[in-house]
Amino acid sequence: MNPITRPTSDRIWVGIDLGTSGCRAVVIDEAGRELASARTPLAAPLNPAPGQYEQDPELWWKAVLAALTELATALPGRAPVSICVDATSATLLLARADGKPCGPALMYNDRRAVTEADLIDRAAPTESPARGPSASLAKLVHLSGRYPRDSAALALHQADWIIGRLTGHPGVTDWNNALKLGYDAERLRWPDWVSAIIPDGIRLPKVVAPGDPIGSLDAGLANRLGWPSSVQVLAGTTDSTAAVIAAGAQEPGDAVTSLGSTLVLKILSERPVTASAYGIYSHRFGDAWLVGGASNSGGAVLRRSFSDAEIVSLSLDIDPERPSGLDYYPLLGPGERFPRNDPDLTPRLSPRPSEPRDFLHGLLEGIARIEAEGYGRLAELGAPPPRRIASIGGGAINPTWTAMRSRLLGIPVTSAAHQDAAYGAALLALHRREQ
Repeated sequence: MNPITRPTSDRIWVGIDLGTSGCRAVVIDEAGRELASARTPLAAPLNPAPGQYEQDPELWWKAVLAALTELATALPGRAPVSICVDATSATLLLARADGKPCGPALMYNDRRAVTEADLIDRAAPTESPARGPSASLAKLVHLSGRYPRDSAALALHQADWIIGRLTGHPGVTDWNNALKLGYDAERLRWPDWVSAIIPDGIRLPKVVAPGDPIGSLDAGLANRLGWPSSVQVLAGTTDSTAAVIAAGAQEPGDAVTSLGSTLVLKILSERPVTASAYGIYSHRFGDAWLVGGASNSGGAVLRRSFSDAEIVSLSLDIDPERPSGLDYYPLLGPGERFPRNDPDLTPRLSPRPSEPRDFLHGLLEGIARIEAEGYGRLAELGAPPPRRIASIGGGAINPTWTAMRSRLLGIPVTSAAHQDAAYGAALLALHRREQ
């Protein structure tokens, strides 16, 4: 990614993030400054049965259209050079050739395709991210038998479908969204084993690099927004990758830790690292690779014992340079996958001090040790050691925890100036402007 420079024109770029609760869109200038933003809510996905989550794609489009309309109103007389979209990974639908959905999309956390996942497990390489009932490929096989079709159906991810609506020409995805559909991002092709699994009458999308031009904005939509149809729509990416772009990761060794309900680690590497035993896989990231792993520890453990206000106030009285003397491994319940693969790992949360401050100290330090162990595990498997870490998520704003983590990791740890995936999508559009 190029460094942010002073603006020399009034050109602008738009990033769209379609999440689980709403759509957020931002406008930036060529210095990376956010000029305007809009957010429209989304109703929660339907939950027809345990482990099943689905949503009408038309709800996504209404949210995107409302957000774009708000941006166009906020910046009259200015139109973007290009638009880039990110969305949740492994949210998938089938669509007809014209892009009309065959039915509801299966959301990223839908796990109904158990039988299909077993079929895929017998064909896919052990390390493939396309394994498992929540992966895009199992959902595709499941959906192929769910809807009658009189012509070939397109397999589209959430971002792919929105891009198709923006251009009027569906059928293109990016290599990050395609990963859990079985795409080989190293060789840049669909493997033979994927082609053998895909049912007759299903068409896989064309795969391009994130940020590649896909087409011009649909003329009718452009007219509605008051923008020229010369506005370019670019290939998108996944929401987690867009958040890493927003956080400023640029070179191998740059890492991003997400301190949300769970603890998620991402680091740029010169080569891909995959280890299915730990749930580790890699997204292609320009000429590098974004390697990631997720622990079951994280903020959800903190919130079981403390409110957000209590965490803030008690943290003020904790010395981050002093060890707690407690050896915690904070988990909500038994089981861990990364950095330790142990489905029976028991949470370690005792002894519990009488002072709430000391208990919180031990919890924060325990999660920080898991973070350090996680980056050690990634390095052991072939990723570089982190040279700097940008933090995102709710825990990133806790300066005590940041200092504690920096002490245990032995490297600079900061709170990312930008944590919004929509901002990352806009940056992706901006930095592809000359390509």
